[in-house]
Formats: sequence, structure tokens, C-alpha cells
Amino acid sequence: MDAITSMGSSSLSGLSERFNLERLRTEGANLQNRFANLKSPTDFFDFRRISKPPTWGEAQARINFNLGYFSTNYAIIFGLLSLYSLLTNWLLLFVIGFVFLGLYGISFLGGSDLNLGFTTLTSSQLYTGLMIVAIPLGFFASPISTVLWIVGSSGFLILGHAALLEKPIESAFEETV
Repeated sequence: MDAITSMGSSSLSGLSERFNLERLRTEGANLQNRFANLKSPTDFFDFRRISKPPTWGEAQARINFNLGYFSTNYAIIFGLLSLYSLLTNWLLLFVIGFVFLGLYGISFLGGSDLNLGFTTLTSSQLYTGLMIVAIPLGFFASPISTVLWIVGSSGFLILGHAALLEKPIESAFEETV
């Protein structure tokens, strides 16, 4: 019983160290700096600037410009598509959670053996058991097709948007100077 209460108190102290106020402030500032380049939805979805590029050279120029100009918006699209693919593939989400929680639980032991009363398991046995369960489940969860879907759908959406959206008028004046 003492082992359980010491495990609980040490996990709470570790949790409070990870979520202290100063760390939350610095992470918030980092996140704010990262999204400072986020363009407005009216600029991102400006239907007046959508047109078919006349040549491949023009399409490449648009893609090069828009990938740099809307990079944060495209990263958000990629993240949302990744989140959607995980939420629609419950088995893959379960396997990822199972592996991370299993690794966390084994590392929480700190190298000591797990005593269940009727048997004692070493860390290597726990890692082996986790691998024996997670690898077949991982194959059934089809992670390769999920990654290929994310790459294909985000490539289609991002490159399609970047190729079809004309450069803003302001950028034409910047290039001539």
C-alpha cells in the first residue's frame, strides 16, 4: 500500500513541476511567436485571386511564393488533416496511446522490477511484452496507409491552393524595387 501512495505522490509532484506557471508563460510566448505569421482567413480564402496559372513557370512561381507566405496556414491544415486521420482511425489512436502509456508506465518504475504478488517482471520483460502486443496491433491499424493518406491529401490541398492563388498585388511592387 505504501508503494502505491508513494507512486501517486511522486507522480503528482512530477506533474506539478511540468505545469508550473513560468513554463506555461514561456510556452505561450513561443506559441504566440510561432503563429505570428498566421495570415487572415480573408487573405487565405480570397476567391478573387484564384485562377488557373497560364504556364508551368507561373504555377511554380505561385507555389514558391505561397508556400513561404502561407507557411503557418499550411502547417495548420497539415495538423488538422493529421488529427482527422487519427480520429477516424480509432485502432491506430489506441495503439499510439497504448504504446506511450506503456512506455511511460515502464519508465515510471525507474529500472526496478514490477512485483505483482504472484510474479515479478523485469523491465526487459515488460518492454518485450509491450512489443509483442503493440507490433501486431500496429500492423492491423494500418499506419502506412494513414501516413500516405495524410501526405496525399495535404499535398493535394496545399499545392493546389498554392498553385491556384495568385500573388497579392503588393508582392508585384516588392519584386520590381
